[in-house]
Amino acid sequence: MRPRPRGNRLEVLRDRLIASRLTPNQISMAGFTLNVIAAVLVWQHEFFIGGVVFIIGSICDTLDGGYSRMSGKGTPFGAFLDSTLDRIVEGIVLTAVAATFTERGDELAVAAVVVAVMASLVVSYTRARAESLGVECKVGIADRLVRVLILAAGLVLADLGALEPAVYVLAALSTITVVQRILHVKRQLTAAPV
Repeated sequence: MRPRPRGNRLEVLRDRLIASRLTPNQISMAGFTLNVIAAVLVWQHEFFIGGVVFIIGSICDTLDGGYSRMSGKGTPFGAFLDSTLDRIVEGIVLTAVAATFTERGDELAVAAVVVAVMASLVVSYTRARAESLGVECKVGIADRLVRVLILAAGLVLADLGALEPAVYVLAALSTITVVQRILHVKRQLTAAPV
């Protein structure tokens, strides 16, 4: 007997998932909960396991939108909830990182975390505001995926001294992305016919 093609198994799994009662909002809340747990672990200096939980929670954060589109179960409130929770998650985990640097007396690293949080929020805000003006704004080197990867690497490799450099890179790239988005929107709006 020949094994069934792998594509069919994935399709069956997808169809079962869609037929289930699972909603995109439940996936969003699972990602949020996992990231709160990650923040608590980081606050307790369990960086590796905190980083792993952060990665799993972030995967949930990326799956909810795709599942919403694929299943047809998405709602306008769900999209709003997803975006809101994504912003909260970044702030919570980075606050736990800032607490760690505060305990060490590393004021420069704490300042870098503050810049990273502010710039990350403004990266998201610039996209939302640009889109409200009719300008697509997905440009920049540090979108959400890049920021998640940088922070995840810093957390998982924190015992090797990677957390502080990761925060500096995160702050710098997020700030550069804000500038890139501002310039992009300026160009688009200046070029648009009046």
